[in-house]
Order: sequence, then C-alpha cells, then structure tokens
Amino acid sequence: MSSSGVTVPGQTPPSGERAGESAKAAGPDGGARPGLSIADFLSDGSLVRLCDELTRLAGVRVELLDAKGRAIRISERGWFIEQGEPAPLPEGAASVPLMVEGRRIGAFTVSVFASDESDVESRQSLSRVVSLLAATTSELCERELDLRHRVKEASALYKLSTMLPRATSVDRVLQVALELALDVLELDCGGVVLVPEDTEEVAEIKGTSEGDLVLMASKGLSDKWLADTRPLTKDRLFDRLAISGELAISENLPEDDRVFEPERVVTERLGAAIHAGLAFQGRPIGVMRLYARSPRTFDESDKRVLRSIASQAAVAVQQARLIKAQEHDQRIQRQLMLAGDVQRRMLPRFVPATTTDFKNLDLAARYIPSFELGGDFYDFIGLTGHLGIAVGDVVGKGVAAALLMSAVRASLRAHAQGVYDLDEVISRVNIALCRDTLDNEFATLWYGVLDPVRLRLTYCSAGHEPPIIVRVPQHRAPGPADIDELAIGGMVVGIDRSQRYQRAVYDMHPGDVLVAYTDGVTDAVNFDRQKFGKKRLRTCILEILKSNPKATAAEITEHIHWSLRQFAGLAPRPDDETIVVMRPWAKP
Repeated sequence: MSSSGVTVPGQTPPSGERAGESAKAAGPDGGARPGLSIADFLSDGSLVRLCDELTRLAGVRVELLDAKGRAIRISERGWFIEQGEPAPLPEGAASVPLMVEGRRIGAFTVSVFASDESDVESRQSLSRVVSLLAATTSELCERELDLRHRVKEASALYKLSTMLPRATSVDRVLQVALELALDVLELDCGGVVLVPEDTEEVAEIKGTSEGDLVLMASKGLSDKWLADTRPLTKDRLFDRLAISGELAISENLPEDDRVFEPERVVTERLGAAIHAGLAFQGRPIGVMRLYARSPRTFDESDKRVLRSIASQAAVAVQQARLIKAQEHDQRIQRQLMLAGDVQRRMLPRFVPATTTDFKNLDLAARYIPSFELGGDFYDFIGLTGHLGIAVGDVVGKGVAAALLMSAVRASLRAHAQGVYDLDEVISRVNIALCRDTLDNEFATLWYGVLDPVRLRLTYCSAGHEPPIIVRVPQHRAPGPADIDELAIGGMVVGIDRSQRYQRAVYDMHPGDVLVAYTDGVTDAVNFDRQKFGKKRLRTCILEILKSNPKATAAEITEHIHWSLRQFAGLAPRPDDETIVVMRPWAKP
C-alpha cells in the first residue's frame, strides 16, 4: 500500500478495468465526488499477492474485493480489477469489510474449495487471521488517508500563502482564496461576501434580504444569482451559522427543507453547499460560500481544510485592509506636510526690525506646533510707520484649527489696513468669523500697534492670554512689581457678533520687554501632570533680565523655550506654543 498511486511503475495492468478507475466512483445520488476504494491505497500489489499466498497455504480461497465488490487480481504485469458486475459470494463464504472513516472501501472474502477437506478449526483460525489482516489493513489505510488529508491541507495553505502576498487588494485576496478552496475541495462555484468595513458590530442576520453583506468575489455563479438579494435559506440560517463560527452544510440542496426557494437552486444547478465564516481576532468579517453542481458529502478533511483557508483568508483580508489604510495615511501625511509647509510660509519670514522705520526695535518669535498643522499664529503688520503685532490661538488642533487660523489671519490683515481704531478691527474680525464658523469654532486674539517714535502701544485683547510687560530699571534688577499685563479688550472672536471691544494704550520705555504668548506655553505639563503656569513664565523672564539686563529679544525667547523644555522634558506637548518678544532700545 502507498499514497503514490495504484499502478506498478513501468507496468500496465492486464485486461480488465485499469488500476485506479475505481477511485472515480460516483458519490451519493450520482454526485461527482470521488468514492474511496482499497484500490486507491494499492501500489505494487503486495496485498493481493498475500491473499494468493494464503489461498495456496490454507487451501481456502482468500480474495481482495474493491468498494464495488469486484475482485482484484494479480498478474505478471501487476494488479488489476476484474471487469463486469461483481460475482455473488459462494455459499458458505465469509466477508470481512475494510472500513475507513466509517465507509466501506473493500473487503476480504474467504470461501472453501469444493475439494477442501480441512477441519473446521483450521478454517476458523484462517478466518481470525483474515479478520486481523482486515483490521490492520483498515488501520493503515486510515492513517494513510489522514496523512493525505494533512498533505492536502498543508499544500493548500502553502499555495494560499504564496499567492496572497501578490494580492494586495481585498477583492483580489478573496478571489485567490475562493478559487483555491474550490480547487482543493473539488467544488464547482462559490462566492465571498463581507460585512461592510465601517460596521462596528455584526448586525443580527435575519430577514429576506442580504443588503447588509457586500459581494467581494465569485466564480461559476450566474449574474442573475449574484444580483438576487434573496437569501439561500430561511431566516438566513446558513449565514448566521457561518458568522457564529460553525460550518453550514447541505449535502443535497434541492431536497433540503431549510432552503428558502428550492426552484432557484434547481435553476442555478446547485446540488450541495458548505459555508464558512471569515473572522479576525474573534470578530466576524464575512462568509465564504461554496457549492457543488451535484449532491455530495463533506468529510472531516474537507471541513478542516475549509476552516484553515477561511482563517488564512480573513487574516489576509485584514492585512490588505491595513496596507490600504497605511497607504491612505501616507497620502494624508504627505498632504499634511505640504499644508504645514504652506502654513509656516504664512508666518512672518523675517522680523521687521532691520527696516528704517523699526530700526530701534528688537523683535523675535518662535512657533512650535503640537501636530503637523497648528492653530496658533503670530504676525507683524507694517502700517505706514507703525508696527502691528498679532498673536492668536484658535480652538482645537490639526487641519480644522489650521484652516480657521488662516481665516482669522486673513481677516485681521484685511481689516487692519483700512481701519484705524483697533477695537473696530477686532469687532470686524469677530463679525466675519461668526458669519463663517460654527458655534464651537472660535479664536482668541491679541492685537497691538506700536508707534516706534513715541513708543506708544495701542492694543485690544479678544479673550487672549494677556501679554507681559516688564519694565527694566536702569539701576537695579527687575522684580515682580515691575511686571504689567495687557488685558483690556473683550471676549473671544467667533461666538457673539454683537460683542463690543475696548482698546487701551500703554507707553513703553526704552529697554522694556513685551512677551506675548499663547496658552500652549503656560499649559505645558511635566510627567507629574503639573502645568508650567504663568508664575513660572514670569520667573524665567525675570531670571534672564537679572542675569543679563541687556538680553536681546532672541535671547529672551530662547531662555523661555529652554525653561519650558527643562520643565516638561519629553512629555508630549498638549498644545501649540507661540512666543513673541519685543524690546525697544531707544527712541529715534
């Protein structure tokens, strides 16, 4: 016996049915599923020769029959199966069946020659020997069949694993898995449906429509069948069984009383069905439906192979979806990088301190977004010999905040050029923002205009963090009493279009320090969840002015940034950070 085949290498069976033809026996009810016979396990005919040798030694005929009851003979050229209908057993003959997986694959028969005079005890002893031989043969065939099943399963999974890496889309993955399952199980047609990817939970699959499933792959089924949304079984029993993790099987669809409309099955020429669920990490994602054109049975090997293919296909589907999602994320990331570059170009590229009008001003700024796109902004606006300074912070972060920031900046620039009163400028920005945004979209804004000759700062705050003014005395180090805040103004812009704003004036002295910032500075946290806070901000400004009263705006900005990083370390930034520092040195 061997799994290599049924003919002797290099030989042709003599007259009679060719070796191996018995393996093509019809399945149940005329189906095309191959039957199983002892002939499928014979190679060189040793078992047939053993029967002949027992016949010679015992004087009692011992024969090997195939699954159809036909005798298997041996000749000089190999073994063969006798043609024609099987002969009836002689009177007094005994038959010992060969059983594999509960199916009869053949038998040993023991019949007495007419001239036989052996005693009853000898014949009984021979019967026991044949029975033991049948049991041993059945056991060996069972093991070999199991080995074949496992080789078949391993080959299918290997083939699937080599094909799936080339199938990067979900529909291609499922088409490959479907075709392989049909090939391995020797079935004729089928399809694969998936639960929509954006569905959080699998709905209760009932009713008379399959609208909650999406067809992803098919083979051998008519367009009419595929377009029909009516379920195969009543209450969609097969789909519900598959989704729950069971195999849904019908070995004779036209006669199955669970089928919803049997005439559809007959029209489509479907004889048997087996459905398996696709699940990933316990979450059902779809169903693989396979069909045979004729009724047939499904053994444990078929079930095991299908479960393995369905499991691997589900993993491959999730992998393909992940690859698709990663590609989508990469495209978004590239767009965010481009948008971030555009946003950074909207910020002032140079401080205006080097121009003739503002040569007595020392200015510096730093902007650090928490994401690729941020909601903070700062701006320097030239106004016919005066300098406008703006710092803003829109609600939220990311793309939405960046778009809103652009709108606020554009509106401020547009109104700042044509309106003298700062409170009116902020009021118009507020009205424009209320008109174009939702109730939960707003921004804080501080806007000041400095006369560089008189060092008079006119400003208006719209719910923004008040900038800090530090007056630096000439003969001593500055202290907390030398700090003022610029908080006059009104509420945030973008909420109440009827809001009225106030403006205020602050006369600066040479050497004073103005620090405008967003709440991302004071809201920075360390690993103990402590905030940096306004007190620490004031302290670090005073520290650098005590150690270096002539510190430049850039040095002050760098010191604030260094103090923030020393405090927060590598803790994630909860918000964008913006710092603008201005220091007038003298009146022109």
